[in-house]
Amino acid sequence: MNWYPWLNQPYRQIITRHQSGQAHHALLIQAIDGMGDDALVWGVSRWLMCQHPEGLKSCGHCHGCHLMQAQTHPDWYRLEAEKGKSSLGIDAVRDVTEKLYHFAQQGGAKIVWLPDAAQLTEAAANALLKTLEEPPANCWFFLSVQEPSRLLATLRSRCMTWHLSPPEEVQSLQWLQKQLPQSEAVMRAALRLSNGAPAAALALLQPDRWQAREKLCETLLSALSSDVLQLLPALNHDDVAERLSWLISLLVDAMKVQQGASNWLSNGDRPDVVAQLAQQLSSSALNASVQQWMQCREQLLHVAALNRELILTDRLLAWGRLMSPTAVG
Repeated sequence: MNWYPWLNQPYRQIITRHQSGQAHHALLIQAIDGMGDDALVWGVSRWLMCQHPEGLKSCGHCHGCHLMQAQTHPDWYRLEAEKGKSSLGIDAVRDVTEKLYHFAQQGGAKIVWLPDAAQLTEAAANALLKTLEEPPANCWFFLSVQEPSRLLATLRSRCMTWHLSPPEEVQSLQWLQKQLPQSEAVMRAALRLSNGAPAAALALLQPDRWQAREKLCETLLSALSSDVLQLLPALNHDDVAERLSWLISLLVDAMKVQQGASNWLSNGDRPDVVAQLAQQLSSSALNASVQQWMQCREQLLHVAALNRELILTDRLLAWGRLMSPTAVG
C-alpha cells in the first residue's frame, strides 16, 4: 500500500496518543478521496498489531507483523458493503462485533476498520453504537467518512473525529512533479479539480482520465457555438458524476472571471473554455446553470434505476435554452 508524505504528521500524532495511553478507542477519520486514509489506518494498525514496536514504527519481523504484511491477521477486521451493494447491513456488523468479545487469537489488539462508514444502514449503525459504548479491552475502531453529517449523531458522539486535511498546494505540486511531470498549469488544475487531494490528482492525470476531461473541454467549446447536445457523448459515461463535476467547475470559473477573480480558477489550464462561458452566459444564467447541473448530478448519484441518457438529454435541452450571446449581467 502506498505511503504519502502528508500522512507522516497525523501518523506520529496518533501513535503518540497510543504510546501515552490517551488514544480514543474509536477514531472517525474525515477525508476526501485521494488523501490516503486507508494507508494511514493500515500503518497505525500495523503498529498496534506489532508485538515489538520500535518507537513509532512496527518491527516488521514479529509474527504479528508477518500476518499484517500478508493481510491475514485474524484480529484485523475490515467492514464494508459486499461487492455490487451500496449499504452495509446489521448482520455483517453483528458477526464482527461478536468476535470482538472473545480473546484475541494472537493475544494482542483487535481492530475494526470501516473504509466508508456512510455505508452503514441505520440498524447497522445502532448495532455498532452499542459496541462503541462498551468496547472490549484493547479493541480499536477506525471509521473513514467524507461527510460525517451522513452518520448518526449518536455514532459520531462516540468517536473522536480526525480531519485529514489536504497539504499546502505548493507541497502537493512538488509531489505531483516527482510522480508524473506535467506543466504546472495542468498539475494545478488536476489538484484543484480533486479538491486538493494529491493522490486523487495523480489518478486524474493518468492519460485516459485526463484525455476524457480534455475531450469534455473541447466538446464544450464546440457546443457553445452550435448544439449543446454535442456534449451528450462526453457526459454519458459510468463516471458521469465526475464529468458533471468538471462541467460545474468550468461554470463556477466563468462566474469567477465575471467577478474579477481570474487568479483563483480551478481550470487555469483551459482559460479559453472559461472565457467563452463567461462571455456567452450572463451571471444569472451561469448561476442557474450551476444549480441545475448540481441537481442533475445528485439525481444521477442517489436515485436508483434512472435512464442516464434520458436525464442528461433533458438537462442539456433545458440548458440550451439559457445559451444565447447575451451581455454579461
